[in-house]
Amino acid sequence: METHRHSRAKNALKPALIITSTVLMAECIGVRYTNSLALHADSGHMLTDVAALSLSLAASWFATRRATPQKTFGFHRVEILAALLNGLILVLIALYIFYQAYGRLLNPPEVHAGWMLVVACIGLLANILSAWLLFGEHRHSLNIRGAMFHIVSDAVGSAGAIVASLAILLGGYYIADPAISVLVGILILSSSWVLIRDAVDILLEGTPSHVNIVSLQNEMRRIDGVESVHDLHVWTLTSGVLAMSCHVVISNGQLS
Repeated sequence: METHRHSRAKNALKPALIITSTVLMAECIGVRYTNSLALHADSGHMLTDVAALSLSLAASWFATRRATPQKTFGFHRVEILAALLNGLILVLIALYIFYQAYGRLLNPPEVHAGWMLVVACIGLLANILSAWLLFGEHRHSLNIRGAMFHIVSDAVGSAGAIVASLAILLGGYYIADPAISVLVGILILSSSWVLIRDAVDILLEGTPSHVNIVSLQNEMRRIDGVESVHDLHVWTLTSGVLAMSCHVVISNGQLS
């Protein structure tokens, strides 16, 4: 079951990585010509999309390795570490956008809005296609969810660049470029918080939200022959894989 899940994840990540890498090269060329911060932020974010997808793909492969005497639970947590790293990278991207936007809000430079619109549209279409490839798998893997958060956030950035380019073309509002970038940065921060929170909760071995420890303990005590249940722990190894340990005292005085 786990091997099949990781195989599906890799099959979704590979084409998404190819699409994103191809469009990244086009956006890098567009940034040099347009002088747009919104497009610069979008291309920078797309660069981290490539890194995030590569990291997620490597983590999916690594998680299929068998357990060893030193790693008795296997390498499932590699996926969670990848998700946490993706979340932290998203935070850094948002802070960089805020830093760049500050100066441009005070003195908005001219940008080539026409080419900015073309490149942003290409980026948005690529993000939509990549998100479609990963859709569904993100519900079963926090690792895939981290990669998808990158792509969705980047899609928002591309949409923001489109809006900014239209504002410049139709009304000459050059301040729209850094203003839209700030809004995109805020959205990136919100998505990164969710990802970091979920990854940290798993790494701290918190009880899954859908498991009621008290009810589980009571149900175990109702089993014939069980006198008491101690040290009950339920935690998540990786997305969709739970583990449990406890001490159970049975009626004949033996422990199991």
